[in-house]
Amino acid sequence: MEIEGKAALVTGGGTGVGRATALQLARGGCSVLVNYSKSADAAAAVAAEASALGVKALAFQADVSDDDSVRAMVQAAQDAFGRLDVLVNNAGTTTFIPHDDFEAVEVDTWDRILAVNLRGPFLCARAARDALAADGGGEIVNITSVAGLRGIGSSIPYCASKAGLNNLTWTLARVLGPQRIRVNAVAPGFIAGGWLEAGLGAAYAPMEKAFADRSPLGRVSQPEDVADAVLALITGSDMVTGQIVACEGGMLLN
Repeated sequence: MEIEGKAALVTGGGTGVGRATALQLARGGCSVLVNYSKSADAAAAVAAEASALGVKALAFQADVSDDDSVRAMVQAAQDAFGRLDVLVNNAGTTTFIPHDDFEAVEVDTWDRILAVNLRGPFLCARAARDALAADGGGEIVNITSVAGLRGIGSSIPYCASKAGLNNLTWTLARVLGPQRIRVNAVAPGFIAGGWLEAGLGAAYAPMEKAFADRSPLGRVSQPEDVADAVLALITGSDMVTGQIVACEGGMLLN
């Protein structure tokens, strides 16, 4: 897809991978709605940066696990841009729980993680479906994780949510293909930045080194690396759909 003159919605767009992706889209001439749940100031700053690049942009608060909020958000994008061509399902959450500590996984924790990480992308895809198909087809890119490929990650419910998102990617690709909506996913590994710093605390630096040492490329991903992978799927071959692209420096090889 040629993104110049198109419009995108990026969930969780105020920080990290979402921020990097929204700005990459804007640099390509794509208007962007920057969704946020709690990071209002950060999302507003991203929207301002995108606007300074010469495209339309706005920040919009919505809980992606709530259907009414999601439908209002998609309508806001259409009202602002007159179209919607790209959906990037990036919003996510987790709780850091050792995998062998079953009792620490409270039902509310499980439900919240699955609601945001799995139900949310489905609700967004459903709400955006008609808009994405309206002008000859569109793009959905889900941000999943190596946690969904190997069962490694911050907690068991997080791994399960990302495995479910991988399956959702395949299913949506099959169902939406006839409407010329391509659905793919990017599965990052360790991403440098505040999200993991906050979750891992003192373990952050040694874990970053451990993951870098396991990678044939000798480093971990920055948010911009993942955004590049997202843009490659959106702007690359229109014959690629239902694919999950690992973006982890080859770590899974080891």
